[in-house]
Amino acid sequence: MSGANFPIPVTVVTGFLGAGKTTLLNRLLKDPALTDTAVIINEYGDVAIDHLLVEQASDGIIQLSDGCLCCTVRGELVDTLADLVDRLQTGRIEKLARVVIETTGLADPAPVLQSIMAHPALVQAFRLDGVVTLVDAVNGDATLNAHVEALKQVAMADRLVLTKSDLADAAQVSTLTARLGEINPGARLLDVGQADALALLDCGLYNPATKGADVARWLGEAADDHHHHDHDDHHHHDDHDHDHHHDHDHHHGHRHDSRVKTFSLVHDGPVAFAAIDMFFDLLRSTHGEHLLRMKGVIELKEDPARPLVVHGVQKLLHPPARLPAWPDGQRGTRLVLITLDMPEDYVRRLFSALTDRPAIDTPDRDALTNNPLAIAGL
Repeated sequence: MSGANFPIPVTVVTGFLGAGKTTLLNRLLKDPALTDTAVIINEYGDVAIDHLLVEQASDGIIQLSDGCLCCTVRGELVDTLADLVDRLQTGRIEKLARVVIETTGLADPAPVLQSIMAHPALVQAFRLDGVVTLVDAVNGDATLNAHVEALKQVAMADRLVLTKSDLADAAQVSTLTARLGEINPGARLLDVGQADALALLDCGLYNPATKGADVARWLGEAADDHHHHDHDDHHHHDDHDHDHHHDHDHHHGHRHDSRVKTFSLVHDGPVAFAAIDMFFDLLRSTHGEHLLRMKGVIELKEDPARPLVVHGVQKLLHPPARLPAWPDGQRGTRLVLITLDMPEDYVRRLFSALTDRPAIDTPDRDALTNNPLAIAGL
């Protein structure tokens, strides 16, 4: 496997129809930072990628002069990714540094990510680096109002890229920017003019600029502080609408936005692996489809010096990874959850029940699984 440093980072580029994904990809393909990258267009029909118009290889994969690969997927994405791994292992591809997957139109990015994470071989070969969502400044508000899939695309993103802002008026751009910040406060928002490969890639925990792991940047905490305080102020309210009641006051058209919530779960001190494992298990079995993204670093009782890193999309978790040491000196457990229609109060009670009770090291898993509400005191 000399041609790749497994697991290979995967970036998923998604966005509204007509948001300009193809234009952005054509620019990225000329970027030296994308050398030895496979770009997979998960589309049906014609795609106007310059390289694909020049020549169409018989097997759907084109090897470009700079080592960049391009292909369109007409069958299963999983088969294409498995083929890339096979080509690396047999030496038909010399190097593969990363994969960029463009998903079609209003597609929900979750199935693309899940197809990788649910596959036993692919999950060893690839890891999700990040989700990049393009938003059209002219039609963005209307698309968000009309399609809950668009809302999910924005909520799941690590990077949000605003396109066509030159065609929209300043007030339109300002309103949309504020709205995107409400839906996903942890994502970095860029105008398409700033969106080079360096700005869009390497969304993962490892920060190439500092040659280390940057936990706060990865969790989106710096951008997110004000948002969590807002939640804490409203804790005593009924959970369904009040956390974002100001949305309803100012943006009558934004009826879906308050369904998305980002919240942090923090626990000082180490937790037992059995407790955190059960928390994930119960959360995914009761509300997995409502969990859009989950990222976290965890201090384990069994090995407190090496943080456990968790990264999940809906019901699926990457195989947990370990860092050799705490990069920023701040220990404990920090989880960030981006959710759709998930009762925050239940999640918080479940988390504190499992992390705060010493007796939970040997829990009766069957009893809890059959009645997960009991442990949360609901």
